[in-house]
Amino acid sequence: MAATTETKPAANVAVKGGVVTYLNVDGALKAAEFYRRAFGAEQAMAYPPDDKGRTMHVHLYINGSSVMVDDIEAWWQRAIDAGATPVMPPTDMFWGDRYAQLRDPFGVAWAMNQRKR
Repeated sequence: MAATTETKPAANVAVKGGVVTYLNVDGALKAAEFYRRAFGAEQAMAYPPDDKGRTMHVHLYINGSSVMVDDIEAWWQRAIDAGATPVMPPTDMFWGDRYAQLRDPFGVAWAMNQRKR
């Protein structure tokens, strides 16, 4: 799945899902590339970097923006293989779901949750 670098007007980009995460990181385009490799992110649009190399906004879709993931073990391993650091491996939790945590190379903590089958 290749990331697109096409810049589109924000008005033409659909916001998917009911929960939207907004991350503020240095190196936004590098972070977007990591999220593509780790989580299958699709880049909907990105503003080009300014004269200081800063990117104001990158809009990504991850897993259709769903908070829950299918096949948590596969997504967990994909993120680890892409360079994320394990915090908590996928584990059956007392509330009945499988849950995991990891930290990406940009210092962002990610939590993954999947309903037990």
